[in-house]
Amino acid sequence: MGPIATSSANVSGGDDPKTLEDVDAQLLDQVGASVRSAHVGSGTASTVIDCTQGIVEVIRQGGIMPDSVFTVPIDYTSHDGKTRINAKIWTSAKFGDGKQAGAEKPKGVVQLIHGMAEYIDRYDDFASYLVERGFVVCAEDHIGHGKSAADPSEFGHMPAHGGKDILIGDVHTLRRIVSELFPEVPYVVYGHSMGSFIARSYIARYGEGLAACVLSGTGNVPAALSGFGRTLARTLASMRGETYRSALIDGMGAGGYGKKIPNARTPLDWLSTDPAVVDAYIADELCGFMFTVGGYATLLDLTAEVVTPECAAKVPKDLPILLVAGDGDPVGDMGKGVEAAAQLLRDAGVKEVDCKLYEGMRHEIHNEIGHEQVYDDIAQWIESHTN
Repeated sequence: MGPIATSSANVSGGDDPKTLEDVDAQLLDQVGASVRSAHVGSGTASTVIDCTQGIVEVIRQGGIMPDSVFTVPIDYTSHDGKTRINAKIWTSAKFGDGKQAGAEKPKGVVQLIHGMAEYIDRYDDFASYLVERGFVVCAEDHIGHGKSAADPSEFGHMPAHGGKDILIGDVHTLRRIVSELFPEVPYVVYGHSMGSFIARSYIARYGEGLAACVLSGTGNVPAALSGFGRTLARTLASMRGETYRSALIDGMGAGGYGKKIPNARTPLDWLSTDPAVVDAYIADELCGFMFTVGGYATLLDLTAEVVTPECAAKVPKDLPILLVAGDGDPVGDMGKGVEAAAQLLRDAGVKEVDCKLYEGMRHEIHNEIGHEQVYDDIAQWIESHTN
């Protein structure tokens, strides 16, 4: 037996039942069990949609209104040749399938690129906000992350060689898929943390045709430090295997950020000043895992590349870029690394590079106390480059 999705418990054309007592006795006689809920519901017929020919076609309008936010799952083969990448699109029925006659055209598509040791569902609130502002949003779980990992043993693992190209290739595949669904719509990439390093490498390769790029929680790790860490990671991979997890390397990387927060309540307080956000991250089994030495080799490949003038020189000069971060974020060296990344792009001739630091905020500005202002600032900036 596979999953069954049904609408209201009534014969087609009959009255819509609102309680169990309203359900036709003949229907109840044909089921093995019925469940009575204390919640009466909306009293409105269910919405019926068809997702088989595109994103969505509304067959019957009901309680879910055309501007309601909902998600559509996607999966595709990773560039590693074996992993099925878990992805999703946040959209609304008013946009149809992107080509549907009479459908509203979205302001743009925003592709989110998530950070290290997390997954795309953590961006649900931000993505829903952007849909309500008129955008379609998409994202994928990287290899070694979220639902793209077959089991917990794969969390944080990426190949010691070639992992960077796999990550960038998987991001580009999603862009191609969504661009085909919503052609001639401005396309924006938004990378956070590790995702910002992926995005910086991505725009050097595939920046042409993008309307804008947002880099959140980025930094500017010295190339020599990235090179040393990468060599150490690959040496350990050759000795202990690529899936080995090294406390030494982790302490030099993500595991060391907590030490930069004075009087920290937990080692992960560097993520946010909001204790509820930190506690939810700690309790989430899909977050906070230590990278393998292969995973760190991939990450350090990215951080070593994006700080070079050669990489910055490949970014399209007319691509608008916004860098946002908290001034208390250790990934961005409390703002200094963010400013350095912005200046690197300006020195390479990129014409519009904006930078905004949020006072008192840490790494996950989209999950900070006061994130509503962050949402609005980013949305307004994106809107100004997609109109």
